[in-house]
Amino acid sequence: MMRIPVDRKRLDGVRNFYAAGLNYRAHIEWANSRGASHKVPAQPDIGYRAASALILDGEEIVIPADSPGPVEYEGELVAVIGTRARNLSEASALECVLGYTLGNDVSERGWQRSDRTLWRAKSADTFKPMGPFIVPGLDPMSQTIDVRVNGKTVSSYRTGNMLFSVAQYLSRMSRYCTLQPGDLVWFGCDGPTLPALEDGDLVEVANDAIGVLANRVRRASA
Repeated sequence: MMRIPVDRKRLDGVRNFYAAGLNYRAHIEWANSRGASHKVPAQPDIGYRAASALILDGEEIVIPADSPGPVEYEGELVAVIGTRARNLSEASALECVLGYTLGNDVSERGWQRSDRTLWRAKSADTFKPMGPFIVPGLDPMSQTIDVRVNGKTVSSYRTGNMLFSVAQYLSRMSRYCTLQPGDLVWFGCDGPTLPALEDGDLVEVANDAIGVLANRVRRASA
């Protein structure tokens, strides 16, 4: 199986960074049990993240000194676009994908609740680890995503539980936004995202085919 390393040149070349957000029912239900009021989406709407937040496997996740917390992981499947695409059918949508990798959608929940937008909560510097490899030819709907914190498995789910599939997202997106080589689409996570990340923690997002995305957490000093 071919595996393409995710390197700094690739991250620096990202033009568009999309994120599916609420794409798993169990994650929505869990968030609502903690006081959120999310509705199950009626269609595959996409959001955005800042490419400046991307870091590589092995680099540090830095929690800002004034973060009220909690800061939590979200281990996700990521599609890397390989060819320019517009007006894709669902049947052909996956043909534009170069391959799949892993992402950790680090989320500052205090800011997520208090800010009008998610600009800090989701896109602070270092909050988007991605890698370690891009693997072509995977079935995106039959993958298992595991998350470990300090060696303990804290989350494990199947991508087949997505509310809207990778093909549905790419097809709908391409009606309005031309997909470009190097674009990223992150597809959300399932279930709870506990425990909160603390200074010194090692968080790993793992998949048998793609490998292990591992990043140490550091809290910035005031």
